[in-house]
Amino acid sequence: MHFFDVFINSYDVFLDGLWITFKLSLASLVIAFFIGLFFAVLKISNIRILEWIADAYIWIVRGTPLIVQIFILFYGLTDILLIPMFWAGVAGLAFHSGAYIAEIIRGAIQSIEKGQREAGRSLGMSTSLTMRRIILPQAFRRAVPSLGNQFIIGIKDSSLVSFIGMQDLFGVASTMGSNSFDYLSYFFTVAVYYLFIVLVLTVLVNRIEKRLAVSD
Repeated sequence: MHFFDVFINSYDVFLDGLWITFKLSLASLVIAFFIGLFFAVLKISNIRILEWIADAYIWIVRGTPLIVQIFILFYGLTDILLIPMFWAGVAGLAFHSGAYIAEIIRGAIQSIEKGQREAGRSLGMSTSLTMRRIILPQAFRRAVPSLGNQFIIGIKDSSLVSFIGMQDLFGVASTMGSNSFDYLSYFFTVAVYYLFIVLVLTVLVNRIEKRLAVSD
């Protein structure tokens, strides 16, 4: 019963944290998508130096913990620029997710049959135009399930920004738990919020997949 009391009485504070989590996740994932697309194109460019740059970026992200990346970017950026905490957190999350999105998009692009490229060229399209009009639309459709999973992971990963002082969902739970010395109830509460978010996103991604499958 105590857990339900905490859940009901703290909903207004958690809604504020939910709004921050939503904004943070949306901004970071949008930026991460374009970062991933950029590095995916570098990786399939067949230009050795560009491939090395993409490989180095992905290797660094995969080889270091997200919390370390957030701390380095947060303290590094705020030492150089007067950047708000929110955007420092966005930069850290986008930098991390971008590497995984790059691999997802690269795999999707390379899964498109070579005949599609040849068809575009036979119609007089340039390589870049063929990529934009023929390859990428098909690749994005194939990448939807993996991108959806990565977006869900990105939202859960956003909880780590609480360690740089942001009052997102997890930050709110940590603060209220320390104030009341009742960490367990507040952590259970924030777990319910995250489970609800993941449930909604999972249903949304599944519907998008089914719609795309019907259109195929």
